[in-house]
Amino acid sequence: MQDVSTLVAQAREGRPRAVARLISLVEGASPQLREVMAALAPLAGNAYVVGLTGSPGVGKSTSTSALVTAYRKQGKRVGVLAVDPSSPFSGGALLGDRVRMSEHASDPGVYIRSMATRGHLGGLAWAAPQAIRVLDAAGCDVILVETVGVGQSEVEIASQADTSVVLLAPGMGDGIQAAKAGILEIGDVYVVNKADRDGADATARELNHMLGLGESRGPGDWRPPIVKTVAARQEGVDEVVEALEKHRAWMEERGVLAERRRARAAHEVETIAVTALRRRIGDLHGDRRLDALAERIVAGQLDPYGAADELVEGLTQGGSSGG
Repeated sequence: MQDVSTLVAQAREGRPRAVARLISLVEGASPQLREVMAALAPLAGNAYVVGLTGSPGVGKSTSTSALVTAYRKQGKRVGVLAVDPSSPFSGGALLGDRVRMSEHASDPGVYIRSMATRGHLGGLAWAAPQAIRVLDAAGCDVILVETVGVGQSEVEIASQADTSVVLLAPGMGDGIQAAKAGILEIGDVYVVNKADRDGADATARELNHMLGLGESRGPGDWRPPIVKTVAARQEGVDEVVEALEKHRAWMEERGVLAERRRARAAHEVETIAVTALRRRIGDLHGDRRLDALAERIVAGQLDPYGAADELVEGLTQGGSSGG
């Protein structure tokens, strides 16, 4: 068992090893997880969380790295969560953090962590909200969350970030892909990367047209800007940062930022509660109550919905003991 208060204190000092250990406790669903979250709760809530998503091949990692460079020029501490596909063998991330963004690996003002989705289909690791809290409490000013490009479920980033950035690239049919994936609804800033390629202007026009078709915005509502970049050459990245800061200011002015964070916290509580209930139900296999309910269903005395209601009521009132 590790001393949580010591780890938290060291993380606050910016020690990468302490941050890594705290995130490992989160990812491993350690018995100390509750203690870790309780210690971090009063320290978090200051970081600006930016989610980056988009189809595979649009340059998410390159764009993330370019944004790190831009924010470091402003003197800000940056945390990066790069959510990777899981290895089918170890459950760990397939891509390593230093492989992805090696130029920042030795910068003490940058913390980069690859996280495995562990089979979670939403494009984000299930532990991402808690990992974000660790980086927030460790003093990061900006946290960049780069997701796996996984089609329709990319939209989950919207529930975890203050601002969602959707990346597209010319020549990939991304306009159609964006419409299919539903990411036209979740983007706060759109970036057409690899803008030095043919078709970049056409991609931006198509995107602008599609955003206009789905628009039902009133005066003063946020209209997502479209920024063209060549992230590999750091071109247009300052304009992306400017767009992000404008969106943050707009949200703060209208109370949208606080509302998004409340919704995020509510979703996190719901997820933890549902996971706990599912675990308790899983513990019931072979339990007399579950067998008794099954017998009543087979005998036609009870329907499955009624049985489920009785089961949930029993779990919430009396725990899961009794086998």
